[in-house]
Order: sequence, then structure tokens, then C-alpha cells
Amino acid sequence: MTEWKLRKPGVEDGARIWELVRQSRVLDINSVYCYIMFCSYFSDTCVLAEREGEVKGFVTSYVLPDRPDTLFLWQIGVAESERGQGVGGMLLEELLRRDSCQAIRYLETTITPSNGPSRALFARLAERLETPIVESTGFPASLFPDKGHEEEKLYRIGPLSH
Repeated sequence: MTEWKLRKPGVEDGARIWELVRQSRVLDINSVYCYIMFCSYFSDTCVLAEREGEVKGFVTSYVLPDRPDTLFLWQIGVAESERGQGVGGMLLEELLRRDSCQAIRYLETTITPSNGPSRALFARLAERLETPIVESTGFPASLFPDKGHEEEKLYRIGPLSH
């Protein structure tokens, strides 16, 4: 089996990430420009997973400007063919090993109540890191113009020890 290549994305990867999101049919699709910006301005806190030259997973995140000890995990996506094989956990562990994340004490993300796989991924991460995960109000459904959008619960993992 071909090895995984985990790396920081470059601007040329923005469209490739967008395509993976589009194919996922489960993640919110943002503009290609948005993904290019993440790959440019926040590449130190993003990870791309490739196998045989194809993008099979990614995580986009950024350090919160008003809380430099907190990393907000914005999106994590894994190709359908790779789901259930630990790729999400591998991406998150790679991210946390980076020098750019050594001052991070907390991880935050928002997850809809129906997204069981993401909730399970972050619960497993908190368990592996031997730290609590706390759920609270994130963004209520009323903030989203499309009536089908669920509320986004805020999950906070930490404190982390490096």
C-alpha cells in the first residue's frame, strides 16, 4: 500500500481541497478563494494528506486572534474511499506535532448534532490526549439563512500538554 504524504498546503492546493469538499457531499462548500486563502495565510495550521499524488484528506484551522492559545479547527475532510480508516485522527495528530502548534492549549470546533462521525473523531482525540471535551452553544440555526442548516455546537478540547 502506498504511503501517506502529510504536508502543509500551498496556494495551488486550494482548488484541490475545494474539489474534495464538493465530492464529499457532507461538508459545507465554501468558495475556491476561501480555500486558497487558507492555504496561503494559514498553511502552518493546515494539513493536506496525499496518497499516490491525490488529495485524500485535509484539515483547515487557524489560531484565534484574541486567544493565541486556542486553535479553531474549521474543516476536516476525508475522501469517501478513505473514511473509517483513521485518516482524520492522523491529520489532527500531525497538526498538533507542528512547531506552529506548540503554544496551543485548547482546540475548538463546531459540529452539527447530526454529524456523528465528527463528534466521534473529536471524542477519540480528547481521549487519546487524555483531556476533557466540553460541548456548549456555538451558533444557533437562526443565524443561517438557509432553513435546513442545523445549529453548530461548540466543542472545546483541552487543556493540552505537549
